[in-house]
Amino acid sequence: MKILVTGCAGFIGFHIAKKLIDNKHDVIGIDCMNDYYDLNLKKARLHELGIRIDKRREATISNDRKNFSFYNLDLTDEEALSKLFLTHRFDAVCNLAAQAGVRYSIVNPAVYVDNNIRGFFNLLDCVSKNKVELFVYASSSSVYGNSREIPFRIESETSKPVSFYAATKKANELMAYTYSELYKLKTIGIRLFTVYGPWGRPDMAYFDFVSKILADQPINLYNHGKLQRDFTFIDDIVNGFVKIIESKGKCTNENYKIYNLGNHDPVALERFVKAIESAVNKKAIINYLPMQQGDVESTYADISESIKDFQFSPTTSIEEGIKKFVDWYGHYYNV
Repeated sequence: MKILVTGCAGFIGFHIAKKLIDNKHDVIGIDCMNDYYDLNLKKARLHELGIRIDKRREATISNDRKNFSFYNLDLTDEEALSKLFLTHRFDAVCNLAAQAGVRYSIVNPAVYVDNNIRGFFNLLDCVSKNKVELFVYASSSSVYGNSREIPFRIESETSKPVSFYAATKKANELMAYTYSELYKLKTIGIRLFTVYGPWGRPDMAYFDFVSKILADQPINLYNHGKLQRDFTFIDDIVNGFVKIIESKGKCTNENYKIYNLGNHDPVALERFVKAIESAVNKKAIINYLPMQQGDVESTYADISESIKDFQFSPTTSIEEGIKKFVDWYGHYYNV
């Protein structure tokens, strides 16, 4: 298959692109290479994919993989995106490009309108006009807000997001639904539950906690530590995405479908911190603080539909996953 992976220099996009490349698909990756977090980390991910980027972020210097090409391209650039679709005939498009971060969306919502709404529309429209067989995109567990229905089912209430980031992800699902209805486009949305692992994002809690514990700095536990997250290891997430893509969406007969991809095992913050302490062999200094604006108390994925349709099977415990992340962190940062 020829597959477009957007956000391929990002955490999840990088891992999905790498798996598809290793599985011998012809992969085209795009990323706008913004500086929301350390640009060197994004460049290092691309280096793992065989791409070298110059200091201007404009030129691809070399490519070591024959079945992967990279374009420095922003989804808000409608003209450039249209040219890309005219150049390549994609069998599937996997969209991981988005402005991430719940709390950042509270202080800078305009960025999320540009990237998560306008950019998503441009991509969806190109997919429709070029009759791409399958459009898979990342949504988020944040669309469930502070739902009291545990675990979160696909049919659970999602009309009351508590962050602007979550609102843009819900908007993506509605846009995909409309295109599926109007143009018989096959769209599959994936609600992701706190994905973590090697090559992760520095703005995520586990990344920040490891960094601060190693530096003897205090970490902040909000809601006085009384939070739970359905932490899901990156390899499990990638396996789910790849199964859907390689089935060409035939895991479901519906044109519009949403799935939860989570570990189905909510982890209390205390256990989470203990897993990090064990992996780094060091005790954390903890500040207990009130609930943050835009945050939710618990996330918990009902993955019954994913198990039934494509045999999704997360197998990585928080202790095993954190150990793998810490091993990567020590190697990458030479600590």
